[in-house]
Amino acid sequence: MTCVDLFAGCGGLSLGLKQAGFKVELAVEKSPMAAETYYHNFIRPVDDPEEWHAFHEDLSVEEQADAGLVVRELEAVLGSERIISRLREADIDLVAGGPPCQGFSLAGRRDPHDKRNQLPWQFLSFVASTNPKAVIIENVSGFRNDFRKHGARSPFEELRIALAETGHGYAVQPMLLNAVHFGIPQHRPRVFLVGLRSDLATKANISVTAETWDSSLDSPDVSLIGQRPALAPQRSHFEDELAHRHLTVADAIADLVENGCDTKGSPSQYAMEMKSDSRFLVGIERRVDRPNDLSNHVRRQHSDLVERRFRLYQYFRDAGMRPGVLALPLREDKSTYWVRQSLLDAISNVQYPVRSGDGTVVARNQRALMRLIGRLATKKHSQRALAWEKPAPTIVSLPDDYVHPSSPRVPTVRELARFQSFPDAFEFRSKETTGAHRRKFEVPQYTQVGNAVPPRLGCALGSQLIDILNSSIKVARRNQKATAVA
Repeated sequence: MTCVDLFAGCGGLSLGLKQAGFKVELAVEKSPMAAETYYHNFIRPVDDPEEWHAFHEDLSVEEQADAGLVVRELEAVLGSERIISRLREADIDLVAGGPPCQGFSLAGRRDPHDKRNQLPWQFLSFVASTNPKAVIIENVSGFRNDFRKHGARSPFEELRIALAETGHGYAVQPMLLNAVHFGIPQHRPRVFLVGLRSDLATKANISVTAETWDSSLDSPDVSLIGQRPALAPQRSHFEDELAHRHLTVADAIADLVENGCDTKGSPSQYAMEMKSDSRFLVGIERRVDRPNDLSNHVRRQHSDLVERRFRLYQYFRDAGMRPGVLALPLREDKSTYWVRQSLLDAISNVQYPVRSGDGTVVARNQRALMRLIGRLATKKHSQRALAWEKPAPTIVSLPDDYVHPSSPRVPTVRELARFQSFPDAFEFRSKETTGAHRRKFEVPQYTQVGNAVPPRLGCALGSQLIDILNSSIKVARRNQKATAVA
């Protein structure tokens, strides 16, 4: 089975599709920073920066396509008749990707200058030109509701209709899949449109629904399997199933060395799989898998004040307190008396001394804690300390949203990659992070990880499609034989 990955990023979806059994014929990614990671892991190890620079700066779009990776806008690929013809003749099985779609509208077809519509329409144009057997489109879960006003269709519904009408037509199943349901230690709900070409859907007797399938509705009860749409992957992990429980932060990163010692015991089965899995990655023979030499496992340095804030977040987590307590001293709309009383109420049940996740004393008494909260006050509500015993929340592109469960620091790139199900052999390239004003055009390592489709989720989607495509091929062959006999 063959596929093309558009808006490929660092390659999370490509890796998952490879694990499912697909051969990636072409990937397209406009960011040189994310594309370098893709190239390094799937095409050729980047030992010489000049070699990579020559590839993405000097080669034509056709020459890059011959190597398997185009570092350009999708528009450049659509403009190459040679590339499109080659893919059309190759009879591609799957086109997948996550085009930005937040402002998508069917009306945009009439307005080519509407930038919100250009990329999804280019994606659909690519599908129409190459006529793949199946299509996967991924986006953030809020995309289902964006711009829904006065009964108007959401961009997600508009895109579903547009895909169904693309080319010779597709049977399209909308779905909401949470990564934690598929053996990934992270709550990460994302919406997908999975389409099967109409002729194949008819032959394989595949039906779809306009209603979005939610993976949380899936059940280990085999008697309920028929309720899941045919194109939706089967959920593998459940909150209350001991043998296949949701994976946690501890499962993902507890084995990683911290301060020279093992903090949480022997590696979990998941961690061992992340350590040992090097399938489909190039240059593995030169990569060292000893824990102390993990790639992308650089602990960030923080000021003493920031470390104290992080330790306080860890205490808030253990005490069941909201991190928003640190915003109370900054309430300009309230009196000093109100702020003080609110703080006293918030910490009324605190047991002293206050200790952080690693046992460090944060405050010895109430006065010290009140003073510390005043010094560490912040309006940032998204920061929180991760909990060992729970799945991670959705990994995002900013490194400072989450705090390590027991150390006063943000997680490393490698730790976030573990939450995303990237194996340790997968190396992220370019710089780790960037400044706020550069985030619009730079894609550093933390952003690459946060934007990626978890490989294991890509594998689940790909495996389901391979089963269906193989089934449709068998049906077609049986029909051909029956026709020949008749």
